[in-house]
Amino acid sequence: MAFRLLARRVCGVSVRGLQRLPAGVSCSSSFTSRLNASQPLLSPPRLLPLSSCRSVSFNVQDHDDFTERVINSQLPVLIDFHAQWCGPCKILGPRLEKAIAKQKGRVTMAKVDIDEHTDLAIEYGVSAVPTVIAMRGGDVIDQFVGIKDEDQLDSFVEKLIG
Repeated sequence: MAFRLLARRVCGVSVRGLQRLPAGVSCSSSFTSRLNASQPLLSPPRLLPLSSCRSVSFNVQDHDDFTERVINSQLPVLIDFHAQWCGPCKILGPRLEKAIAKQKGRVTMAKVDIDEHTDLAIEYGVSAVPTVIAMRGGDVIDQFVGIKDEDQLDSFVEKLIG
């Protein structure tokens, strides 16, 4: 995993230093609020723990990222195969985020744009979007195509957790 030198504002707090963050993952506001903006990070810069900066969902960057963060994940993962041009995907996405957030860190969600990652869509047999695949320990547990209401999504996520 690469280290990046960051000098930016995160959740209104100025942060500078080396941070071990996968692309597409941002720190939670509860973590960044603990940083004291008046004191710069000391040299050598400390690494921010990933568990404190983990988001409920992330965008898959490439096949290696998918393997590392989905296939090899210790947590169950929902994979949301979507497209920017897909109207139903835009409705389902926020519903999925809400269902995942209710689980308070017991499950995570990978977002895969099928136009950017056609290879993954083909590998997992995605022929229509939105397609959601539930995976645990690298194995596909369940999947569905299309929109579901919040109660159906909650049941789907709870079945994944077991």
